[in-house]
Parts: sequence; structure tokens; C-alpha cells
Amino acid sequence: MIEALVGILIFAFGVMGLIGLQASMTKAQTGAKFRADAANLSNELIGVMWSDAAGNLGKYASASCDTHAPCKDWAGKLDQRLPAATSVVVVDAPSGAVSITIEWTQPGEGKHRYQTSAMVQL
Repeated sequence: MIEALVGILIFAFGVMGLIGLQASMTKAQTGAKFRADAANLSNELIGVMWSDAAGNLGKYASASCDTHAPCKDWAGKLDQRLPAATSVVVVDAPSGAVSITIEWTQPGEGKHRYQTSAMVQL
């Protein structure tokens, strides 16, 4: 009888370990998805800037993003895909230098940040 109880105890610890491993894997997968979404969204914005660069590059800066429709649409996507997301877009229109910083807060964790820069030639 004691041998059976010890066997059940060992089995229970194994099952609890598998449950903990599954929870850890799910958390890591969610974090990876958010990082990939941030990278894709920043690349998407740079692509939109390239296609709309003629005279409109300065409108993609964070201060004037709400007044330019393509930038406003991108900001809406950012809010949908990343939890508690904020972005800072710095544009130097004369040189074409663009810097995009995206921050989000993953539930149960702290803030995360993705930053990229590019040159959008006019």
C-alpha cells in the first residue's frame, strides 16, 4: 500500500512539473509574439513612409501623427496588437532619418521596448 502511495506521489510531482513547464512555455510564446508584432509594425510604418515620403515625411512624427490618416491607421493597429502600447516616432525630414520606439506592457511582466531606425530617402 505504501509503495502505491509513493508511486502516486511521484506521478503527481511529475504532472505538476509538466503543468509548470506548459505555463512557462505559454508565457514565452506570448512574449515572442509581442516582440514579432512590434518588429512587424515598425517595419510596416517605415514601408508606409517610403510610399508616402513626397512632402509628407514630417507628418509621421509623434506630434502630428493624429492629423495624417496613414499614421493614424498605423497607431490604431498598434493599439490592437500590443497591450498598453505607446510609440515615439522621431523624423528628421530634411535628412530622411527615422527612429521608431514601441513600448508595451505585457500582463504579469514589466515594460518591453523595441526600437528601430531607418533612412527614408526622398
